[in-house]
Amino acid sequence: MKLGWVLALCAALLAGCGNDSDDGPMKVIIDSDYNTMSDDGQLGVMAAQLQAQGRIQVLGISVVSGNQWLRQGVADALKSMERMGAGARIPVYAGENMPLNHDYAAVQAEQAAGAGGDGYLGAWSSPQPQSDADLVAPPDGFATSTQVQAKSAVDFIVDTVKANPREVTILAIGPLTNIAKAVQRNPEIVPLIKQIIYMGGAVHVAGNTTRTAEFNWWFDPDAAQQVVRLPIKQVVVPLDVTDTVLLTKPIYDRIAHAAQPTAITRLFQQLNGYGFSGNNGFENNPEYTQNIWDTLVLAYLLDPGYATQTREEYVDVIARNGDPENGRSVGYDTPPAGVALQKMTVVTRFDNARFFELYVDLLTRPVPVTLK
Repeated sequence: MKLGWVLALCAALLAGCGNDSDDGPMKVIIDSDYNTMSDDGQLGVMAAQLQAQGRIQVLGISVVSGNQWLRQGVADALKSMERMGAGARIPVYAGENMPLNHDYAAVQAEQAAGAGGDGYLGAWSSPQPQSDADLVAPPDGFATSTQVQAKSAVDFIVDTVKANPREVTILAIGPLTNIAKAVQRNPEIVPLIKQIIYMGGAVHVAGNTTRTAEFNWWFDPDAAQQVVRLPIKQVVVPLDVTDTVLLTKPIYDRIAHAAQPTAITRLFQQLNGYGFSGNNGFENNPEYTQNIWDTLVLAYLLDPGYATQTREEYVDVIARNGDPENGRSVGYDTPPAGVALQKMTVVTRFDNARFFELYVDLLTRPVPVTLK
């Protein structure tokens, strides 16, 4: 089946791509460059707690390289679900290890050309692990009973969307390589995806990894460009809003020093309390703050009312290897001629106080959970 024909069909069907039924929990795929207890890992914990409440059903976690190389991300995701008592109910799938086209030579060329930014390169900052012996264990050790699924993440996405037509929301909180590959191989799934909610992009603000590009979409710009152009209902939670939602010491203390400590709150303190250099985090600096990224996506899924300000606009991603603007996201009121862009919701402000009540609650609930 030709991709162009399918995309034309999707455009006609887009208005009817919502969930056919409002009964039961929302079905979700978490597509993530997973980590133990930064934003991806926090979202995993919160999602498992929401599944225990019967509010969502996580059909699986598909892991992709981004923050870390794939093998490390898979190991962290497996331990995360095992730690939560969810290893038997929320399966983990290994996805794509490399971007479609954005290799290290291009990364170096972009930096040399003056890309600027904070210099965070994620997986590119360390060698690829060649075996499990090269992996770094979470503080409480590797998973002992939870195993990665035999099916690839790409096949999992395809099969799950087909099995649940117009019911699955993809929470895309890492580079978009897995989703791009799934659509490339099976374009017929496009009209069957209910919606994609991203943490990605910097639509009307500066980037972070580079002066113009946000990390998730910068890591694989070609995949990001392909996916945001798909005729699917899409919501973007970009740096435009995440720059305005900061974890502060009082909120940190409610989790790290919870009255009823758990394995999660102890890890939260250990991995978020001391900063990247070990001496400038919350435990030693009451003025320290930390960005909140991916977990906003989960709040928006539960209730779009968490977003207090949004824009409806057409969004595209620049994909030019070696160019310092590679990975830049651009918003348009009117799409440029000759490019089939999609109008989507771009979140620009959040109800921070309400969000942090949800955030603290879900990260301090008892573990392990009993999943419904």
